[in-house]
Amino acid sequence: MDEEALLKQFAAQFAHGPDDADDTDAAAAAQGADSTANQVADDADQSPATFDTQQFLNGLDAIFDRHTAATEAGPYLEQAMVDAENAGDEAGLLTVLNETMGFYRSQGRHKENQWIVQRALELAARMGLTTGTSEAWATTLINCATSMRAAKQYDQAEDLYHQAQSVCRHSLAPTDRRLAALHNNLSMLYSETNRPDKAELELREALRIIEASSVNPDADIDVSSSHTNLALTLLTEHKLEDAHWHAAKALEIYRTGHLEHSAHYASALAGFAQVCFAERRYADAVTGYRHALAVIEECYGKDTDYWRITADNLRQAEEAAAQAGVTVDNAGVAGDAGALPQSGSRLPNSPAQGKTGANAASSPSTVSVSTGSAGAAEAVSACPVSGLKLARAFWTQMGKPMIAAKYPQYAGRIAAGLVGHGSECYGFDDAYSQDHDFGPRFCLWLTDEDYAAIGEQLEVDYEALPRKFSVDAQGRVTFEAHARSDASGAFPSAGAGSTAIPDAANAPTPGTATHDTATAESGAASSDVAEAMTTPIDAPLSPVTPRAQGANRRDGVFRIGDFFESITGYRTAPAQTAPHEWLMLAESTLAAATNGEVFADPTGQFSKTRQGFKDMPDDVRLALISKRLGMIAQAGQYNLPRSLKRGDGAAAWLSIHEFVQATASLVFLVNVPMVVGYMPYYKWQFAALRKLSGSMFALLPNVGEQLETVMRLSSAACYGGAGFGEGGKGAAPAIEKINDIVEQIAVDIVKELKREHLTTSGETFLEWQRPYVEDHIASDDPVLKSL
Repeated sequence: MDEEALLKQFAAQFAHGPDDADDTDAAAAAQGADSTANQVADDADQSPATFDTQQFLNGLDAIFDRHTAATEAGPYLEQAMVDAENAGDEAGLLTVLNETMGFYRSQGRHKENQWIVQRALELAARMGLTTGTSEAWATTLINCATSMRAAKQYDQAEDLYHQAQSVCRHSLAPTDRRLAALHNNLSMLYSETNRPDKAELELREALRIIEASSVNPDADIDVSSSHTNLALTLLTEHKLEDAHWHAAKALEIYRTGHLEHSAHYASALAGFAQVCFAERRYADAVTGYRHALAVIEECYGKDTDYWRITADNLRQAEEAAAQAGVTVDNAGVAGDAGALPQSGSRLPNSPAQGKTGANAASSPSTVSVSTGSAGAAEAVSACPVSGLKLARAFWTQMGKPMIAAKYPQYAGRIAAGLVGHGSECYGFDDAYSQDHDFGPRFCLWLTDEDYAAIGEQLEVDYEALPRKFSVDAQGRVTFEAHARSDASGAFPSAGAGSTAIPDAANAPTPGTATHDTATAESGAASSDVAEAMTTPIDAPLSPVTPRAQGANRRDGVFRIGDFFESITGYRTAPAQTAPHEWLMLAESTLAAATNGEVFADPTGQFSKTRQGFKDMPDDVRLALISKRLGMIAQAGQYNLPRSLKRGDGAAAWLSIHEFVQATASLVFLVNVPMVVGYMPYYKWQFAALRKLSGSMFALLPNVGEQLETVMRLSSAACYGGAGFGEGGKGAAPAIEKINDIVEQIAVDIVKELKREHLTTSGETFLEWQRPYVEDHIASDDPVLKSL
């Protein structure tokens, strides 16, 4: 079965809600932003803006109503940007940018959309929206994230979605369907990045919200669509019986509400058919596809990709049925609901009795890893999954259930994730990173008040969590537990013989099987099963170094303020009006405070604090760009060639170092840290630079590779003279190449400064560009000016 084609078939339904919310909520963005912009205007005693936001939206609607968007929408949006900017209407401009992002995304104009995304984020920051929880900021974040996701810039998209989640928790009601739309969007991102386990979690949360907001969940199309989406995701995880239940539940909702003639009913039918095909229930698969085709023909006709893809899937199902010797009754195609299995029905070859189905894999091999309750070493080999993935699994399977059981009154107040020092927090860890300070870990962040009440005991319970886990061939992590909770249902003290309470978000439907591998429990028989399905790892677990212990520990329980203070020296980010404090913070420090992932943040307080460190004031960013221009000119364009001419290889080598550092930093600053993050410390500086440069939206994308070439040639240039002398003829070719690269980088930087309207000068000696850049610094604080 062409699974990719089927998923494409469901794309519109899968995205129903999120994308609608993204594009139609620009009016909400306008409304929320208007209040901020109007207040600014009042404070400055400015005349009212003349840009009419509603008239703009009406005009755009008219273009779409005429079906002339392909030719008219682009010029209309571009002119509206000019009009709003000329009118000084920042709220109106933000509305236009939100609409433009949606249109460019629909047209596949991803490269152009980069400028719109960046401009929208910068405008929102200038308007002061980024420190609040307005719907305008949430809408902008969602639109930016979805644009990045459409362009397959998944890291940036994921970060923006998480920021949007933090804002939405405070700006929207818990049952607002836009929250479900956001979770749906995230699930799409995780599906597209081959993380079905995360996609499943997001879809379960979306389903929970939609059901809570529904007047009648048993007859709600949106609830049914969520069940179908979840079924398809579960199918990719080979959780066949659970997928069957949700697919059948979707059909039941359509029948209960008598909604069988809805166009979306076809998606539910085809989804159920796909699950049946995977289970080798070919007769049911054929029946489902036939019903789906009948609905598609009724609603759309036959001349659509939707009909053709479903017809092809039906053909494959019929061929499989014929090969299996299964006869399918042709009667009742147009609407005989009884021809399809009902919700909750048991299948003869269900996963509970053994894995079956065309797409089902045999039991995957796993690797078993154990750290002991306190990180004691056991015989293991390198862990095959990243530290962040391991951390999230440890939180989901062990930490979250422990908190729900032992601290239920605080479960809605504790933030969790992995941020800070350590290669895995940057996502760059590999097998070589696992020789120290590596293992299942996460951070728990509490308010001062909550920490005073439960912090010490929570730390004890965290340290006692079992850390033995397995990783299967698909990279899925399963933490192994051994004892059950006591008769009262309370979570026992963690440690030897303890078990994890199942995560509610992953709780299976009663009577279903949710795992493809057995989990070891106490008793010889179950232990034998686990041993047969795992492959022990031979290498010892990495030790915890002194620098990651005590006050410098990298995981466990923290006060929010203490956590950030331990990294930056500040409990919260410096004020936007305190540039001298921002300038004292190294970029690598800010990178450590804002990297990693936040797994849960019910109150949003941790994310708000973290966001504060991401939101570098633009005046500070410009001041740093000026400083970097000065160092590039001084070290690379001036002192490097002079040192080489003198034959002072050591001075030349150090000049190259300063030039490379300043140039790499400039690339991150030009790309805007709020969008791409900060440049990390030296070890991962180039890993991050390569990752940034590989983005289709990157500014100065060739600079990273040019810098690496300079470094490769530096030895020959500085110490590669004739014989063993310095600066001799043998160094000449390398010196010439380095000088050419330095000047080419300067030319590229000037082009970018011009594109951003930060300079009008074509001077390529970058020292002379600094006054032009500093003219754009709004503050009069002398600490920001170098000249």
